[in-house]
Amino acid sequence: MTCGTDHCACTYTACSRRGNCCACVAHHQSRGEFPGCFFTPRGERSYDRSLRNLIQDRGGN
Repeated sequence: MTCGTDHCACTYTACSRRGNCCACVAHHQSRGEFPGCFFTPRGERSYDRSLRNLIQDRGGN
């Protein structure tokens, strides 16, 4: 995993965890969510970080 703001796919630039993948994943995991960078740009804009939305966003059933 490459960390740093140069490689961060998250579009929320005001986030204090942006560019720190381990902190970002831990934060979202503690809330039962997935980070925005796991989603397509369209899926990220939904702000729904659930597994159900991730699967739907990535073309699952």
